[in-house]
Amino acid sequence: MPRPFALGLTPPDWLVRNLQPQQAPPVNRPAVARAAVALTLPLALGLAAGRPEYGALASMGALSGVISDTADAYRMRLLNIAVPQVFSAIGITLGSLVYGHGWVTVAALTGVALVSGMISTIGAVASVSGLLLLLNSVVGAGLPMPGDWWLAPLLMTGGGLLVLVQALLAWPLRAGVPERASVADTYRKVADLLAATTADTTGAYDTARHAVTQSLNQSYDLILARRARHHGRSPDLVRLLAQLNAVTPLVEAAPAVRLSGRPLPAEIPTAVRHIAEAVDTGYTGPLGLRLPTPTSETGKAVDQALRHAAEVVTEGSPDALTRADDHLGRTAPLRVRAARAARDVALSAASWRYGLRLALCIGIAQALVSLVAVPRSYWVALTITFVLKPDFGSVFSRALLRALGTVVGLVVAAAILAEVPRGWWDVPVMLCLAPLIPVFTPRGYGYQTAAITPVILLLSDILNHQGTGLLVPRLVDSLVGCGIALVAGYLLWPESWHARVGARLADAVADTAAYVEHVFGPGADDPTGRARKRRRLYRDLSAIRTEFQRALTEPPPTGRRAAAWWPLVVAVERIVDATTAARVRVKQGARPPSAAEVEQVSLQLRELAEGLRRTDVLYEVRSDLSGPPGSVLEALRQEVAAARTITSPPDGDAARWFRD
Repeated sequence: MPRPFALGLTPPDWLVRNLQPQQAPPVNRPAVARAAVALTLPLALGLAAGRPEYGALASMGALSGVISDTADAYRMRLLNIAVPQVFSAIGITLGSLVYGHGWVTVAALTGVALVSGMISTIGAVASVSGLLLLLNSVVGAGLPMPGDWWLAPLLMTGGGLLVLVQALLAWPLRAGVPERASVADTYRKVADLLAATTADTTGAYDTARHAVTQSLNQSYDLILARRARHHGRSPDLVRLLAQLNAVTPLVEAAPAVRLSGRPLPAEIPTAVRHIAEAVDTGYTGPLGLRLPTPTSETGKAVDQALRHAAEVVTEGSPDALTRADDHLGRTAPLRVRAARAARDVALSAASWRYGLRLALCIGIAQALVSLVAVPRSYWVALTITFVLKPDFGSVFSRALLRALGTVVGLVVAAAILAEVPRGWWDVPVMLCLAPLIPVFTPRGYGYQTAAITPVILLLSDILNHQGTGLLVPRLVDSLVGCGIALVAGYLLWPESWHARVGARLADAVADTAAYVEHVFGPGADDPTGRARKRRRLYRDLSAIRTEFQRALTEPPPTGRRAAAWWPLVVAVERIVDATTAARVRVKQGARPPSAAEVEQVSLQLRELAEGLRRTDVLYEVRSDLSGPPGSVLEALRQEVAAARTITSPPDGDAARWFRD
């Protein structure tokens, strides 16, 4: 509950949500050490060589690498840091080539913004690459670079590579350790989920299920990314993939246990955690599990799934594991995925829409600073670049946090620039500031901005020697950039005013209908199709949660409308659980539903999905879902009927809260 102000005022909920720090994981000490070395060492070398500006440029490149240094697996570190550095070098080169060319600079940066925005919609690595492409283009076009045209890209790339080298130093000694730890963590999350099936409230179970979904997504992303090149040649990879696949039956059994109302013995979650330890340590000896004799249909499903997982985890022969169930298929080769992504971006309306939004804002910013004398005007476009990112959350909340974070960062920078003389004193100062970036970044965008701002201002001062004269212009530029992003990148686009929870819910409901038809229809014997549809379904649920949390940070009325979707979000998750539980029961020998019953439930789900997509106000719909008593789909019919009741508010006032 927000604390009232002294004057009796209470801050609105959306503001409190924006200002609250995110729940951060434990501090990544190796990343902290890498940031300290990567940002400080180039600075010291530049000072020792009598060219501090060269050191500052290399440290700027290292800053880009530090921002990208977020992955645990070494192969993902290689991609996350190396690929963006290529785009960073391209950006600084393009920017320096158009420096001081007036309207040519405006046109060039606007074009770069369009390309940057479009490629940012591909995925996480592409998003950071697009960010650095535009970011360094703006820096190169706004600051005179020392030396020849190739020197600045070389120095900045060298700084980024310094981060990469540090990040990969332990690879020969710890190859496969992060992937194994990720799979083990998935097993631990599943143990928590099974333990939560007996919780008195649904909150604990829902939280545990969401954690399992996120852990599965992360583990599959890590394993399948490696598999594109190494499957069939790496016994360790074969083992990890088999172990990850083996956890799926346990995940499927959890909702069946929850709906049965019969608590699991405490030995079951304990056994899963024991298996997790075996995965984490690579142990393949006998586990000595002592499992109670199952006495129910769902208990048998859990027992079978647990014994299967234990058998796979302790299997010592990679050849035997190769024959294990593997239904997700191999990831396409990199060149195929790149070509597919390029085609999707070129044909995607959403990619063009975001690219045009970003290009419009950058064009306005560059035109403004070309017409109005603004010292070091590149900061306006930099602010827009950071604020207007499609996958970094709400534009409104990022603009707010950017402004607040900049103010905090400027206070720190003011003390440093006023009291610390230039020269070698900059080295210990940077040694203190650099570690704060990986420490505060997980806590939220405002905290990251507060940590990065004094670092950038210190490096900028080394390049242009403006001292405290940088502070007020940087604050004004940040506010101007936030204003342009809010008006031209947010308010002028009607899609920004709507929470997209309803559209994602519609996708999840439609995918649930397809899943019901597949697992209870002619595709019941197709494990590959079933596994892929199930994974897509759980990713849908994860995306819904993410979009819902993003929408809650929007100001009224968007945030208030988003909050009204929460009962339906829960209802859709319960529908997915009921579907999975029904399949588990059929697998254990229960009578399969008839084709007519499957068609009836599927039709109701598709009608619900279409209603969510096509209307601004959720309307009253049919919910006649009668069926044979004792059917395995009985619980699913009840959940679908409940969801359709939620979408039928009792009066017009309530209906207005569901506008999307």
